[in-house]
Amino acid sequence: MSISDILRNTLSPDTQLRENATLQLETASQENFPAYTVMLCQEIANEAAQADVRTAAALALKNTMTAREAARQQELSEKWVAIDPNTRQQVKQTVLQTLATPNPSVGNNVAQVVAAIAAIELPQNQWPELIARLLENVTSSDNAVLKRATLKAIGFVCENIDPSILATQANQILTAVVQGARKEEPNQEVRLAAITALYNSLEFVRDNFAREGERNYIMQVVCEATQSPDAQVQVAAFETLVRIMQLYYEDMAVYMEKALFALTVLGMKHENEQVVLQAVEFWSTVCDEEIDLHDMAIDAYAVDEDPERLSLEFAKKALPEILPVLLSLLTKQEEDADDDEWNVAMAAATSLGLLAQCVGNRIVEPVIPFVEGNIRSEDWRLREAAVMTFGSILEGPHLEKLVPLVTQALPVLMEMIKDPVEQVKDTVAWTLGRVCELLIGSIDVPTYIHPLVTALVTGLDDSPKIVANCCWSLMNLGEQLGADDPDQATYPLSPYFEGIMTALMRIGDRPDNEGNARTSAYEAISMISAHAPKDCYRAVSELALGMLSRLEATFGMQAQIVSTEDRLACLELQSNLCSVLTSIIRRLGKEMAVIADRLMTILLQMLQSAGRQSTVAEDVFLCVSALTAALEVDFNRYMDSFSPFLYAALQNHDEYQLCTIAVGLIGDLCRALGEQTTLYSDSFMTLLMQALQSATIAREVKPPVLSCFGDIALATGGQFEKYLPTTMLAIGQACSVRADPNNYDLIDYVNSLRSGILEAYVGIAQGLKSEEKAQLLLPYVPELFVFLREVYADPERTSSVVSNMVGLLGDLAEAFPNGQLKDVFCAPWVQQCLREGRTNRHASKSARDVARWAREMVKRACV
Repeated sequence: MSISDILRNTLSPDTQLRENATLQLETASQENFPAYTVMLCQEIANEAAQADVRTAAALALKNTMTAREAARQQELSEKWVAIDPNTRQQVKQTVLQTLATPNPSVGNNVAQVVAAIAAIELPQNQWPELIARLLENVTSSDNAVLKRATLKAIGFVCENIDPSILATQANQILTAVVQGARKEEPNQEVRLAAITALYNSLEFVRDNFAREGERNYIMQVVCEATQSPDAQVQVAAFETLVRIMQLYYEDMAVYMEKALFALTVLGMKHENEQVVLQAVEFWSTVCDEEIDLHDMAIDAYAVDEDPERLSLEFAKKALPEILPVLLSLLTKQEEDADDDEWNVAMAAATSLGLLAQCVGNRIVEPVIPFVEGNIRSEDWRLREAAVMTFGSILEGPHLEKLVPLVTQALPVLMEMIKDPVEQVKDTVAWTLGRVCELLIGSIDVPTYIHPLVTALVTGLDDSPKIVANCCWSLMNLGEQLGADDPDQATYPLSPYFEGIMTALMRIGDRPDNEGNARTSAYEAISMISAHAPKDCYRAVSELALGMLSRLEATFGMQAQIVSTEDRLACLELQSNLCSVLTSIIRRLGKEMAVIADRLMTILLQMLQSAGRQSTVAEDVFLCVSALTAALEVDFNRYMDSFSPFLYAALQNHDEYQLCTIAVGLIGDLCRALGEQTTLYSDSFMTLLMQALQSATIAREVKPPVLSCFGDIALATGGQFEKYLPTTMLAIGQACSVRADPNNYDLIDYVNSLRSGILEAYVGIAQGLKSEEKAQLLLPYVPELFVFLREVYADPERTSSVVSNMVGLLGDLAEAFPNGQLKDVFCAPWVQQCLREGRTNRHASKSARDVARWAREMVKRACV
């Protein structure tokens, strides 16, 4: 069979043919990878071959060089680089030449191949001529097909490669891209490709954007593109403006006043829905940015600092122009809209909500006439838009501005839960949920609680979509009115508790989960149970038995399951039931001991049958976690049966969420078992060390692993001595991790890692101190204080990291009170850190109390 036939079969609707063809390609790749790449390349370049075969060849070649997983990507990169340079050059030359193919589909896929090779070679300083060659195609050729494919390639390259790698060529790339995007470019497909490439290159042209002349030209080209005769170009131009607003907000003042206000309002009135969506997204982005800037300013002022950046208040200035357009767009609902399909009305509602958060009280007066004038309209679209408007502005304005409006609107809304039109009822249920979430504590609860509960329970008899929103509303009601103190005697929902639970259980007993109704019901049951007061505990206990019976019944259901869809539905139901039981156990605590044997029996059965279904195992582990806290040392009787599943999860490095939960569960077990943790500590430490040293495990697992060392040390006390050398070595390696100041994800990770390190040190210090073995820490103190000083000097450190540092300083001072560490404790940075811990307004009261205690301990240690 020829390579063309094999490639064609990879696209076949016949599963067997498709799988056989894929296997043949994989075999060819493994037997002689260089020859395989050349063969695919030749097929891509074969103008006589059918377009779908050439496209399949391009996809196959791209897939030999790209993967989502970092480890797999590294493997593919090494495999490509291992090909002899001549063969690689042949492949690269061929794909560059094939960019000129007349077939746009093939050209698009070839552009992706070019980007895949570039992503491997450019970071290694290889293929230096690539960018120059691509730019020549754009600037020196009259071939529109070649220019379009080349601009596509440039866009893919910019999208997939770290901006710093291309920074030295930013000028040339920008010149070529902007040339293709100008209004003088006659071919709109070329212009579209150029605008898309510009979008992808925005991050690494920061230097260009900083220069006013170049910035003016870029903005002119993008703004002109919003007026292109081609709607796709307009959409891409508005997308680019959205990205520019995200990256260069501070530079936008002059452009907003001169062009962007008017252009975006015109865009929101456009006849093309995709253009409207992007124009609305522009203002959502403006609001997002200004909400963040406002929050950062409040944080800065709270600690008597000036904020680094200030809001330019574009949203407030544009409110009179954009608000009427958004209100108009809210009336453009689709009668049979799919919840998963983003449309103009949804986008307008989202933007309106952000606008309300951004401008606060200013939004109330302009929207009242719209709500009052349409909420009783005979046109369902106007009624629904009025309700949506009201629900969307409930977050942002001050309570004193909203409460009178809510008080006036609630009777109308509760009556509208019976509206004949489903879309209206759906939005009413959502709006009632917003009232319950944001404002229930500010209105006259005794007056409204009965009709409100009645309306929401009535909605539970409606369609699945309405049911889901009514469940969410009841969940918010239970949370906001709920008893934070487990010993609280009663609360406003107590008279309705059993009735609400009975109604929700009816939904929970449905055989299907259409519209997510069943899951929503269990989420509501879980939340309401978690906040129940003492006069509802009997009902909660009965609910626990009901949940347990349902969980046991799912095994009978599993025996009758024949389809994958039904099996997944059953697993989802098990997860829902586990979540409810977890909430109940956390609320009732030791009272759950009477059903512990029965519960653990079913949980172990679930773990046995789940296999590698991590989502079910995760929920089971969370339930076990709650049970350990309730039973404390009595949980030890289940460890022989449970520990094999726990150990398997700790070794399952591919399922990082399950592994993380398992690590957290070890901490729970340490707190529950106390000294009996020593029976399992060897296994715990071995598996945690393996996780920490794994090359394949997600980095998110490592901070909780480090923290868990502290939990084990606290539980085992002086017996942790035997683990100390290896633990301190592992912690020392983690201490060496640094963050690139421009990589925000890495900064967050490093702060998380440092929190884990500090929690480990705290647990170890307290554990050894409890049995008079603190002296074992002395050899590690110099390195520890070097780390602490470095962390405190890091401007990116978080307040939680500082709080952990303060607690550790107090523990060390208490462990060494006789002046052994006087020199390090008297260092100016230590005193400053302690002072920050006491005065930090973002810290909790308990954290500030710890800081005051730590200051006293350090004072004594300095004597």
